[in-house]
Amino acid sequence: MLSLAQTIGIVGTMVLTLYFSEIQIQSLSKSSWRLDEKFHDMVQLMMEDPSMQRVIDSYENPTREMTFSIYVLWICSQAHAMRQRRLLGDNEWYGWLQWMRRCFRRGTIKETWKQIEPDKWFNPAFQQFINTEVANGNRS
Repeated sequence: MLSLAQTIGIVGTMVLTLYFSEIQIQSLSKSSWRLDEKFHDMVQLMMEDPSMQRVIDSYENPTREMTFSIYVLWICSQAHAMRQRRLLGDNEWYGWLQWMRRCFRRGTIKETWKQIEPDKWFNPAFQQFINTEVANGNRS
């Protein structure tokens, strides 16, 4: 009887732990979503008035193109982070990777990257990824 009571106690403790950890994960997820929304709102403001960029960096001539480039890079960094957390499958990641390479090859985003990369705006793993797999045209 004592063994049965101990087993029920252990299982009950595990269930409660899982329940509360799930609640905490959901809370963190919602906080992250709100942070993403705030970033998106900030970019919209800077797109409407490029001079607002000076609040976060003292560019001589901020432009809407520069703001949009940073936003595209931020989206790429989010895709990279999702890949690292294994939230993007191989096919989805391959599509993102090709899209990023095409943007760097055909668009002006490469110039923006060269301008902001030394300031370390993004996490080191993403910066290394861009520098080795995307900006230099590597096809690995």
